[in-house]
Amino acid sequence: MREGLSLVVVLAVLILGFGLMSDSFLSSASFSIIANQLPTALTLAVAMTFVLVVGEIDLSIGSVLAVSQAVLGVTMAQLGWSWPWAIGAALATGLLAGMVNGAVVVRWQLPSFIVTLGMMEAARGGAYLVTDSRTQYIGTDIEWIAEASLLGLSAPFLCAVLLVLAAQTVLSRTVFGRYATAIGTNLEAVRLAGINTNRVKLTIFAMSGLLAGLAGVMQVSRLASADPNAGTGFELNAIAAAVIGGTRLMGGKGSIINTFYGVVIMGVLATGLTQIGAQDPTKRLVTGCVIVLAVTADFYRERWSNARGLAKTGASS
Repeated sequence: MREGLSLVVVLAVLILGFGLMSDSFLSSASFSIIANQLPTALTLAVAMTFVLVVGEIDLSIGSVLAVSQAVLGVTMAQLGWSWPWAIGAALATGLLAGMVNGAVVVRWQLPSFIVTLGMMEAARGGAYLVTDSRTQYIGTDIEWIAEASLLGLSAPFLCAVLLVLAAQTVLSRTVFGRYATAIGTNLEAVRLAGINTNRVKLTIFAMSGLLAGLAGVMQVSRLASADPNAGTGFELNAIAAAVIGGTRLMGGKGSIINTFYGVVIMGVLATGLTQIGAQDPTKRLVTGCVIVLAVTADFYRERWSNARGLAKTGASS
């Protein structure tokens, strides 16, 4: 609760600050830009939060997004598939990539950093190969997904909000969520308790790939095209949003609701920098600094938490 309140304060300060620096920031157009970008970023950040909670990392989600939307674009633009089959193929592509990540990590006990780094390159190469390194234009067949609305809110935005609520429920109120948190806290203890930790991790990696595929579909519906370069750097933004929201990089703690705040903070930061005329190098520099600060804060927060725990143990004994 305290973390959520502090994130709201940070968000309010950013909005006020950019509003003072740019007359056009506090406009419906600016908030519309943030809202349009939010579903894709939020879907990826939810996936990343689950992966981080179990003490792993997924560097491939940006590339999996790209190869999923590449499959969607090619099946519709070149093969003439109807949109339900094409979307199904895109989601299946993401799911398969996630399952491969999870299977390799749990079967050979390899670091997820290395495994997903390899998948990042492989999936990006797959996106270029499938599209022949060209953007695929699919017309207006699925733009209804992005244009549909309810009470003035776009369907992708509403879906992303529902995803946040569902994911928060799973993480905080189900046995699966408790297992995931416990695995990130003390893997060996969970194994000794007889819990199939490999199954939990495999499920989470598969879910991460599926959500990356879903994010790709959302982006294509908004842009009416599939770009093999899409998703570059999205994994870093997802990590930053999750860590800003209080998810521990070493696992054992995470909140989907706070990740939502982290995504909004990153979106406000990106849009605000654009509104005040910051060039791309400056935006990259600021984003990089935010990521480093978030990781550093997570490190010291972990040390402080451990020190406080040891102090309480010493006092009680």
